[in-house]
Amino acid sequence: MTLRLHDTATRTTAPFRPLVDGAVSLYVCGPTTQGAPHIGHLRTFLAFDVLVRWLRRSGYDVTYVRNVTDIEDKILAKSAEHDTPWWAWSLRFEREFHDRLDQVGCVRPSYEPRATGHVPEMIAFMQRLIERGHAYADRAGSVYFSVRSLPDYGALTRQSLEDMQDAGEEMEPGKRDPRDFALWKAAKPGEPETAAWDTPFGRGRPGWHLECSAMAHKYLGESFDIHAGGLDLRFPHHENEQAQSHGAGYGFAQRWMHSGVLTVDGLKMGKSLDNFITVGEALDSHPAPVVRLALVGAHYRALVEYNSRSLAEAGVVWERFVSTVRRAQERLEAAGVPLADPASAVLPAAFVEAMDDDLSVPEALAAVHGAQSALNTLLADGAEASAIGESLAALRGMLDVLGLDPLDPQWTAGSGADAAEHEALDALVRAQLAARAEARAAKDWAAADRIRDALSGAGIRVEDGPDGVRWTLETMTTGRS
Repeated sequence: MTLRLHDTATRTTAPFRPLVDGAVSLYVCGPTTQGAPHIGHLRTFLAFDVLVRWLRRSGYDVTYVRNVTDIEDKILAKSAEHDTPWWAWSLRFEREFHDRLDQVGCVRPSYEPRATGHVPEMIAFMQRLIERGHAYADRAGSVYFSVRSLPDYGALTRQSLEDMQDAGEEMEPGKRDPRDFALWKAAKPGEPETAAWDTPFGRGRPGWHLECSAMAHKYLGESFDIHAGGLDLRFPHHENEQAQSHGAGYGFAQRWMHSGVLTVDGLKMGKSLDNFITVGEALDSHPAPVVRLALVGAHYRALVEYNSRSLAEAGVVWERFVSTVRRAQERLEAAGVPLADPASAVLPAAFVEAMDDDLSVPEALAAVHGAQSALNTLLADGAEASAIGESLAALRGMLDVLGLDPLDPQWTAGSGADAAEHEALDALVRAQLAARAEARAAKDWAAADRIRDALSGAGIRVEDGPDGVRWTLETMTTGRS
């Protein structure tokens, strides 16, 4: 089956054919570093992390660009409120953004340009738009895009100019139309001197939309395959990006992909509703792979409901993945059979078909669960190591596409403190399991049950199987006996 992807602009799902055979150019709108990333941001970046993983697993050479908006009104306002230089405030949250995405296993982009590092490219872009009659300088330091100059303005969101509200821009004195948007903003009194750059039009700083057009052009060329981002960016940001680039005479994005919204306990996330959750808060409360699974398990275009129930369900599923994979690993190690590389494993046809159908992760997970069940059967039946190895490789290969391979160092490598805690807990649990084994050998079933119940009360699950006794935590498998 050929890879088919949905295009927000045409509202159709069609075969994906890149501009260059075997290569994919992808631009994803990155963070505005005004504050800590929240789980809505994470939902978007995880959705397109799966896209990148699947494209690469399908054999494409992917150039993945994700920008950083490190200068913007809110950054200036928040940094001033906290009496911190704007660039220090921005860098602080850029670093947190990277750290959090690393924690949940997101692949790093090929290029991650900052807005402040591309002012020359933005100046050249504005000059080109002015020359082509699509932009104008107000002689006070600002430059605006003239929406009436471009016949296809509104095409991405299918809005006519007559029915369109203004794009949230202030009606500055130099504007010709309230719907015109700023390419460049004149420096204002009271703003930091370091937050402005000299241009032929006056001293100021970039408008939000201009930076993405300029950086996409620099790193991906006049036309590229996919532009992606959260659904909330369709208007005005993506509409204005497309307008700028088309006005400059560039083909820009050939396909638009947008991730669905996230709700918390059935409501749109917001600080006023007391349901605003940062990525840091989520990861402090739940294991990173559980948070990842809870957010990637739905279709990328669907609404994702984030609540205690969805996280509990993801936790149970993750435990089962880990338990099955660990048991198979132990069986192969006992037989002296090396583990196969999941990146080169043959993937089940049902999984491939699901992922090729516009990244249908729910159907792909159904294939994963089927493969997991089949592997559990092989383990229970004492199958040959070769059959177990082949089944394990397929299961891990599918989970690897989703960023959830339990044997990936991302999930198995802990800090020194984590390792020490695990060893201490493992020693204590092993002692209890040894006492339980002695009670069972003496047919003292009541004593054996008391030990098991005590462990269960502490959140430790005991599993008896043909390959021995295993213990797991309620949130994650952590050891064996």
